[in-house]
This record gives sequence, structure tokens and C-alpha cells, in this order.
Amino acid sequence: MAVLPRNAVDDPSLRNRSGVFADRAEAGAMLAEMLRGLVGGAPLVLTIPSGGIPVGIAIHGGLGGSLQLIPVRKLVIPFEPEAGFGAISWDGEMVLNEALVNSIGLTTGHIERSVALARRELRRRMERFRVADDLPTMKDRTVILVDDGLASGYTMLAALRSARKRHPLEAVVAVPTGHLAAVAMVASEASSVCCLNVRTGPSFAVADAYRHWRDISDDEAARMLQEALVGGQQ
Repeated sequence: MAVLPRNAVDDPSLRNRSGVFADRAEAGAMLAEMLRGLVGGAPLVLTIPSGGIPVGIAIHGGLGGSLQLIPVRKLVIPFEPEAGFGAISWDGEMVLNEALVNSIGLTTGHIERSVALARRELRRRMERFRVADDLPTMKDRTVILVDDGLASGYTMLAALRSARKRHPLEAVVAVPTGHLAAVAMVASEASSVCCLNVRTGPSFAVADAYRHWRDISDDEAARMLQEALVGGQQ
């Protein structure tokens, strides 16, 4: 297996394994244990909806601090809507997979239409989750950016760049599973990356790390978040 970046940590016993987590909540609890020795103070946990929410809730439960969403949306390929060519955050931070854009011949028009669609979806989600146009103050705070996995890494990279513009003390990325190439890309701009289950190979699916995997609707995610915030009295 290729070497991890110096600012990335994993669990060597979980490398290149599948089905290592029962579900997202268990994965988040395991991440909280790893993070406890790496971050101090009361961190701001920023979780990407919707799959990242149960992971972020578990990390917040283990570490304390504050919990908030960081809305980011994949930019979908118009003629293959299950696939993406980059991501955009709620504040307009956009990251493109330039190699993919060029290889499949996406035009400026394709990109503009996908961006417009993503912006509409971000606005809808912000209203659904009652997220303000700006996030809590990050200056001189440790922020932990969370999702349920890193496949290409572009969604997390957009979130990370949005957070770093707000001058946090540290910007730590925490994910249960990730492809080594995505971990390395994100680690190049993060303070550190915590990824329990790092995998390599030509194909990668976040779901393969979980024994029980299902999509989480926005309604369910909103309920989970509200219960966590009320329980934590945020």
C-alpha cells in the first residue's frame, strides 16, 4: 500500500478492508476516540449533509464543542447524473476535477447548468436544515470537517476551502473511510486528516466500509440533527 501523507492518520488494522463499521454512528464513535488524542479544546464540528450527519453527531457526542452543518453539493455530470465532476459550497467555493472535465468534454454551458442546479439544491437544503447564510465564527478555533467517506474528495475539498477562508486555528478532516488518492489530495490543504479505513485500488465505494448502509433522507437527517442539538443544548 502506498504511504499515507505525513499529516494523515489511519488504523493500520483496517487498511483495504470492507465492512469494518456496523453503521455511520459506530464509525463516528470510533473517529471520536481517534480524535480525542489529536485535538484539544472545544472543537467546532462541521458535518456535510446528509450522510455525514450521523458521523458528525457521534463525533460531537464524544468530543463536545459545537455542531453545525457545512452545506456542500456535488456538481453532477449532466448526461450521467449519478457521477460528479467537482463540488460547490454554500458560499460559492467551487472545486473542479479538471482532468475529468477535459476528458469527457464538458463545455462551459454544461458546467454552468450544473452549478445553477447545485446552488438551487444548496439553498433548499439550507432552508430545510435552517442553516444561516454564514457559519459560526471559526477564527482561532479548531474545526473538524466530517463526512461519511472520501471517494473523489472534491466535496470535502470545497468544504475545507470554505472553512479555511475563515481562519480557523486548525482545520481537521475526519472521515471513517476514504480512497488513498482522495485522502492525499485533501491532506495537502488540511491541518490533518483522520481516516480510519484507507483503501486503494481502481474502484472505491464509501458504502463498502459499512455492514449496514442506507441513504438518509433530508427529513430524517434534519430530525437527527435537531435531536442532537436539543440534547446538547446548543
